[in-house]
Amino acid sequence: MTLALPAGPSHASHLAGHVDRGTCQNLPVAEEQLDGGNTGGAVRSGDTVRRAAGPWTPAVHALLAHLAAKNFPGAPRPLGFDDQGREILTFIEGETVGSRKPWPAWTHAEDTLDQVARWMRAYHQAVADFVPPPGAVWREGGTWSPGLIIGHNDTAPYNAAWHQGTLAGFFDWDFAGPAAPEWDLAFAAFSWVPLHARHVVAAEGFTDFAARPRRLHRFLRAYGWPAPEAEFLEVVRARVQAHADGVRTLAAAGDEAFGRLLSQGVADDLDRALAELSSFPR
Repeated sequence: MTLALPAGPSHASHLAGHVDRGTCQNLPVAEEQLDGGNTGGAVRSGDTVRRAAGPWTPAVHALLAHLAAKNFPGAPRPLGFDDQGREILTFIEGETVGSRKPWPAWTHAEDTLDQVARWMRAYHQAVADFVPPPGAVWREGGTWSPGLIIGHNDTAPYNAAWHQGTLAGFFDWDFAGPAAPEWDLAFAAFSWVPLHARHVVAAEGFTDFAARPRRLHRFLRAYGWPAPEAEFLEVVRARVQAHADGVRTLAAAGDEAFGRLLSQGVADDLDRALAELSSFPR
């Protein structure tokens, strides 16, 4: 189905930095390795973040520049590239999950569900009129066409920043690419309700499995989902299947990051999540 975006206010959040679409030249600043990441991670340098660039980075920067022009507060601003060829982004202040387990309590708080859902709604509204530049390359492929948006596609707790009780925004936009809004929303729900396999979310600190139907309802209500929840669960199942298939395909193609994910059992865990979703209350 194609989702009609509901009207509603943007969710305010904290964001450091300013916009400069040119190449950023700074005096040397000490770099701090940031915790987390499956592709070499990122470093903080002052109020900026430096990350390895890829063929998809120019398209992602065009997206982030569009969000900056819209004054969307919950995403980093693109600041060009440094003399090592790394992309430069503004740093989003806040606590992050990093590599620790269990995850901090805010990742499973019910108010957080509302904040994430409102962020998703505001993001989908802000990006609805974004037209990618000609020849845009996206990490997971795909071509934009009218009716699609460019989704973040990885709005999970491990990519969120939490500042003074508020969702400050999401970082790591490498997997942004063409998607239907509900496809993007499905991964957010999978990650935050959460709907992943029980053994996975238990290790992350979530064990209130009986609450998941109610939490899903709350999440979708906060977003403004207009269709039956059963329809949305089918989208989630398709999204999870595509994720599992993608991990295996990209690992087989030699992508080192996805090779690590495959060796860590990520695809098998997604298979288990799919099996459990078949009995999720509808």
